[in-house]
Amino acid sequence: MNTPGLEHAFSVRIDFPPGPRLRYPVRSGDHRGFVSVASGIVTGPRLQGEVVAGSGGDWPLFRSDGVVAFDARYLIRAQDGTVIQVSNRGFAHAPAEVQARINRGETVDPTENYFRLSPLFEVEEGPHGWLGRNVFVGYGEKHASHSIFDFFLVV
Repeated sequence: MNTPGLEHAFSVRIDFPPGPRLRYPVRSGDHRGFVSVASGIVTGPRLQGEVVAGSGGDWPLFRSDGVVAFDARYLIRAQDGTVIQVSNRGFAHAPAEVQARINRGETVDPTENYFRLSPLFEVEEGPHGWLGRNVFVGYGEKHASHSIFDFFLVV
């Protein structure tokens, strides 16, 4: 059996606008939310650039079982000007007391909150074409005003 390895490709910090987030009921105790992307930065060994301000957002589903299912889309502009679309899905869950601290905007140690991602990238062929033909996984950190995602290439 072959076990895949992981190589850190880059990290993304996404900043959200201040103020309350939209949240509304959808079914059986579940709620859908929305938060737009205000700005952000991309750093790492394989990609650097910025998150394009206002280019998207996240439509999380807050499930009645305490799991948050993320569904985010936004654009990255690499340092060379290439625009990359990110489609990022994943799950987060934490014990009730930790989730309450997250909801209040308190700083929470990332090890207290399961936050894993499965991103897909859409990009033209060229220097960043590798993003569109490889599998990635991610690890997220939720903060009051921003999130940080560490993306790993599955090798």
